[in-house]
Amino acid sequence: MFSKTTNSQLPNQTRRPEAPPLAQVQADAAARRPASKPASLLAADLLFEGNISGDGELLIDGAVKGDIHVARLVVGERAHVEGTIRGGIIEIRGTVNGNIEGKAVRLLESAHVEGDITHEQLSIDVGAFFQGRCQQFRPAPTQAAPQQVALADQTAPAPQTANVIELEQAAR
Repeated sequence: MFSKTTNSQLPNQTRRPEAPPLAQVQADAAARRPASKPASLLAADLLFEGNISGDGELLIDGAVKGDIHVARLVVGERAHVEGTIRGGIIEIRGTVNGNIEGKAVRLLESAHVEGDITHEQLSIDVGAFFQGRCQQFRPAPTQAAPQQVALADQTAPAPQTANVIELEQAAR
């Protein structure tokens, strides 16, 4: 009634190529993916004098006298920085004498910071030393659609303002 035939027995059909093994697929994908750039390191036995700037990641275990502006910065436990630090993500484990400006700033337990911190997000672990002022900044709000502004104006009552001088005269 029925007979079993294989692909090699059927002349009209084309054979599908076999799929490569999973390990080969993963290796090919890894080869096509751009390599992540390793962080730059200033070792514990180095003293750097001058400004540092770039778009990458910097790990400091030594000493720096100068301003630092990088995308991501980690100041190690034995590190000492004298100067202004600016960046996106800043993690302090060592000593910093200077102002810090960053999107996300984290002072870990071993941190010793003397200077002002301007931040969007700030985290200070128990045991960290911080002497200075901190000020949170927020990104500028996006422009609201005109319909939303009009709707907000209709629902909120207008604030009542009074002149201070008039109030003082009325109280007499």
